[in-house]
Amino acid sequence: MHYYLRSIGFGNVQTVEDQDLLIADVLKNYDFKKVIENEEHQMFAQYSKEYAPDVGVTVCGYYDDENLFHMEYYYPYMIGSQTSACSNVAVERSAAVESYNGAFEDSRVGTTLIFQVLNAGDYVNDRQRKEAFDNARPVALSGLAESGTILLPIKKNEDQLKDEEKKQQKRNSLYNAAARGDEKAMNSLTIEDFDAYTTVARRIKNEDIYSIVDSYIMPYGLECNLYNIMGQIIDYSKDRNAATNEPIVRLTVEANGIPMDICIHGDDLTGEPGIGRRFKSVVWLEGMVNF
Repeated sequence: MHYYLRSIGFGNVQTVEDQDLLIADVLKNYDFKKVIENEEHQMFAQYSKEYAPDVGVTVCGYYDDENLFHMEYYYPYMIGSQTSACSNVAVERSAAVESYNGAFEDSRVGTTLIFQVLNAGDYVNDRQRKEAFDNARPVALSGLAESGTILLPIKKNEDQLKDEEKKQQKRNSLYNAAARGDEKAMNSLTIEDFDAYTTVARRIKNEDIYSIVDSYIMPYGLECNLYNIMGQIIDYSKDRNAATNEPIVRLTVEANGIPMDICIHGDDLTGEPGIGRRFKSVVWLEGMVNF
């Protein structure tokens, strides 16, 4: 049972029988299908069915010599509406199944972001055509959340916002220079991190942590594409799963300057979403790469 099925409105899928019925529905009534011959000359197939706009389930597997489909795995998905980054994306196949993870470095986060590639068929197709992957490609990130909390924003004036923007631009410049091997930039980043740690340690004695830190993206747990995030809500909408009629909430969140779309079950969201408020959660990160 996929852990994040409930996030897209399938809280009623509780047993293996329920899961098999859902997979059968996707294979029979799919909205999108892609079949690609991979490097092992196997016919890799992706079936996707939407249960709300840009939200659904994908089933992946192979066709054998007798043209019978054999499922390998499935996953719930949400397609992001925002270009989160334009970067060199490394894509790597899972050892167990033909599932792919993408990774790219972003100076706004200061670390590598790893995500499930939703359009694996496109990657396999381009790889078969031996197209180059060494240039920057747009990535639209999205995430599924098991639970989440709405927080009020931190009040800032115009001068504070401009000052933060200048600091972020400076940090991005230093990070890019450090990535090229600039030792002076590395030292500057180390000093900045130490100063930030000292400031937080001093202020946290008298203030709440969420009044000091207003946005972050941090790896969570041992699974590579799980992230603890907090960011400002720049758009949101409420919808329902067409099959179950369960409520879902879709939020466009900007965390550390990176926009992404997040889907959560309406009953698992604490607080009322609003533009300008903040959203805090652990998300399973997915992404569409423009191959």
